[in-house]
Amino acid sequence: MEKLRKALQDGGFEGDIDDTSVTLDVYSHDASLFEIRPQLVLFPKHAQDVQLAVSSVAKLKKSHPELSLTARSAGTDMSGGAINDSVIMDFTRYFNNVHTVTATTAHTQPGVYFRDFDVATKQHDALLPSYPASRDLCTIGGMVNNNSGGEKSLEFGKTENYVTELSVVFADGVERVVKPLSLKELQAKVKQKDYEGKLYSHLYTLIEHNYDLLQQAKPKVSKNSTGYNLWDVWDREKQVFDLTKLIVGAQGTLGFVTDVKFRLVKTRAHSGLLVMFLGDIGKLGEIINVVLKHKPATFESFDDATLWLSIKFMPYFLKMLGVKAFIKLLFGLIPDALQLLHGIPKLVLMVEFNGETEEEVRKRIKDLHHELGLKRGYYEINGFEDADSELKSEKFWIMRRQSFNILRHKVHDKHTAPFIDDLIVNPEHLPEFLPRLREIIKKYKLFATVAGHMGDGNFHIIPLMKLEDKAERDKLLPAMQEVNNLVLKYHGSLSGEHNDGLIRGPWLETMYGTEVMKVFRQAKHIMDPDNICNPHKKVTADWDYSYQHIRDHF
Repeated sequence: MEKLRKALQDGGFEGDIDDTSVTLDVYSHDASLFEIRPQLVLFPKHAQDVQLAVSSVAKLKKSHPELSLTARSAGTDMSGGAINDSVIMDFTRYFNNVHTVTATTAHTQPGVYFRDFDVATKQHDALLPSYPASRDLCTIGGMVNNNSGGEKSLEFGKTENYVTELSVVFADGVERVVKPLSLKELQAKVKQKDYEGKLYSHLYTLIEHNYDLLQQAKPKVSKNSTGYNLWDVWDREKQVFDLTKLIVGAQGTLGFVTDVKFRLVKTRAHSGLLVMFLGDIGKLGEIINVVLKHKPATFESFDDATLWLSIKFMPYFLKMLGVKAFIKLLFGLIPDALQLLHGIPKLVLMVEFNGETEEEVRKRIKDLHHELGLKRGYYEINGFEDADSELKSEKFWIMRRQSFNILRHKVHDKHTAPFIDDLIVNPEHLPEFLPRLREIIKKYKLFATVAGHMGDGNFHIIPLMKLEDKAERDKLLPAMQEVNNLVLKYHGSLSGEHNDGLIRGPWLETMYGTEVMKVFRQAKHIMDPDNICNPHKKVTADWDYSYQHIRDHF
């Protein structure tokens, strides 16, 4: 590591270099269940620093094969994608400028927190709608590298739909612009007698040769963050080659994003929720069909465990919200406390509608309420709440978005273990799928909260476990295998939003098969032949390595 430090200093690295014990301890964890201690943390000041770091590692790699680089911003990754045993590059300290924002576009650096970016876009009545539940904690770089989605994905899709251009430092240590290319532009790239030309040539050949295989392999669900998104890179019909589709969601395993340009959407003037309290989920499939027919903007859910945690740790919201907002939350929850007198709901469903006027939102909520209310007993709906304004609906969003933070910070005898936290199956399968999923959770005696994007069939299941207990750790592999097999039986994906990292990377071959994995690995080799970029994730993941790095103390 001293040779790398010297190479950086001699090369004029202007950022910060830190190997103090306190810093290395902090960067040993992200939001996953893993712990890997790095040897060095870099805080690059600009793209030249990133280029120098990559080129220096590339030069030293043969004599020091253990060297590698992992990009990191907020460290909210739940799959273990932001930790590494070699060098971490943190982008939040200096790559935190929002360059420009208009009503339709934005240009920003990856270390910008979404909460700050959101303020800048809303000044133009614009929105990047692919934010995750961790919107107050995550960064733009994390959203791009994980291909994030969230509560608005039902209407707007994921981050991949909004990235128009990236600046990326490739594995040779050179920053290049990546954007959609016409066939003529692609042919010009291929003719280049340099690293970039070779890269485009080999990728195009790989994708074209395996075109049908890749199209068949594309998961048949509304969103997916597993593997490499090769099936969307080359559009034969439109004759467009878009390498951003491969970089987005690659978890920094193919290069390092230093700049991002987005397409934005217009914010909706008004929104509101219809909230349903389900006493049983037996008719959930029919309810979903009715709801989706009304074309909601979002369709979210959280279970009884999440509800109880929100009630039990209500003082947490005082600290988070402040006194005034907390009092408002308490008064807002009075109707829901009365609702609990009718029984504890198995599931709380939140259906959001947007509109240009309050009247439009109220009408859409009323229409759905009326249709479901006619068969309320049949659907086993304990009650409804019409939260027909953002003010009235805020309390439900607080509980939904903050559930993971409550688990992480307030349950002290057990710890969050996100290992089956992001599965997705098409909604029509949920009436069969969810009871079977609950059987597996019960079989392994896992206390787990279940929240999710009901309209997509994407669920976040966060068990609480004592991972320092070997008996608890031994549950991980068999429980994960059973859940994965169940998801694949219903033609789902192992990750809708949270990506592969250390936790799901080892099971990509189970999901995609040997031939597709060969193509994925070839793409990785073309982009990163020396495995400099974030090793042990995605196609280079190995369960034995991952298991060895599960945290045994908290």
